[in-house]
Amino acid sequence: MLSLSPDQSNTLKKLNLWYKDPNRPQFITIGGYAGTGKTTLIACWRKRLLEKEPKLKVAFCCYTGKATLVLKASLIEHGSLCKRDSVSTIHGLIYSPIEENQIIVGWEKKDDIEADLIVVDEASMLDQSIWLDLLSYRRPVVAVGDHGQLPPISGQFSLMSSPNLRLEKVHRQAESNPIIRVSLLAREQGLVPTGRFGGHVLKINRSSDDYASLIDDLLSSYNSETLILCGYNHTRIALNNAIRQKLGFDTSLPQVNDRVICLRNNHKKQIFNGQLGTIQSIKNKDSDWYDSRILLDEGVAFEGAISRHQFNQPRGLNFTDRRGQTLRGDIFDFGYALTVHKAQGSQAKKVILFEERFAKMDEPSWRRWLYTGVTRAREELVLIGP
Repeated sequence: MLSLSPDQSNTLKKLNLWYKDPNRPQFITIGGYAGTGKTTLIACWRKRLLEKEPKLKVAFCCYTGKATLVLKASLIEHGSLCKRDSVSTIHGLIYSPIEENQIIVGWEKKDDIEADLIVVDEASMLDQSIWLDLLSYRRPVVAVGDHGQLPPISGQFSLMSSPNLRLEKVHRQAESNPIIRVSLLAREQGLVPTGRFGGHVLKINRSSDDYASLIDDLLSSYNSETLILCGYNHTRIALNNAIRQKLGFDTSLPQVNDRVICLRNNHKKQIFNGQLGTIQSIKNKDSDWYDSRILLDEGVAFEGAISRHQFNQPRGLNFTDRRGQTLRGDIFDFGYALTVHKAQGSQAKKVILFEERFAKMDEPSWRRWLYTGVTRAREELVLIGP
């Protein structure tokens, strides 16, 4: 049996009490900071359920494809994934594709799903419509997420704003991870000092002598395993243009192999605000639209019209007087550099985070913003201070 901390054991007991209660609420939420062992807890619980209910079928799901791969690998590592279980994106679990001539032209909600229990990881990303679709199957749902992160990027709905159960004690083994140490400083103090924290984790200031050359090297080494994050949209635009120039793009117009980000949900086409992808083909449709094919990082291809006017704009067109025009297609922008709000749910091997605090941002909001940015990194992290 997996070894659990007192914090995890206490949470596991409460989770079991919820599950055994014949009059339980349909769902329970579990919040856990980075390094508190959320996945270990769920893996242990799945093992115990197997002993008592060997025929139970669990559907594990995440908002993004990358998160799904990470969850599946962790469950396998802990020996907690049964053959009858499934691990998929939430969209793959509850929606079916509508095809015409072997091309996916839309999606529809499934009538039913083959699962007795649903476990949602990275649940802080869910918007209200997807959450209600999940609940409509009337299965018990365990929603797990990080309650230290920013709320979802659109709407007022925030599933993890006040979780029923909380994991807040960072494990000793996790404390040795320099990214976890920096995340603690971000969450508890809102201040990460200049210096190196071990491995490939460091913070530099813009006033340092080698700042210009270091930034040039960092931007020149950009690849799809890199997330470059900032606060202001004007910084995002400047970084996108600088990186594209270093990568050899000789025009401000989107091209094949450009990295892009989706800026609005389209449930029929199963594309969602914040998804990243790479342009595979693009051509002019008319003065307002491109015809495009975009391979999303989750492995699904999007095909359709995207607005010509969204690229390098400080705001999404759906928040401007062009909103009516945007209903004819979808909106994407360059996705090399993102605001931290747009990067929620994403993770990368390497993160470069430009600390930018809004004038009206209070201390709790700043700490949440900084913590969210730091915890996007899996292995390498460079913070750029003012």
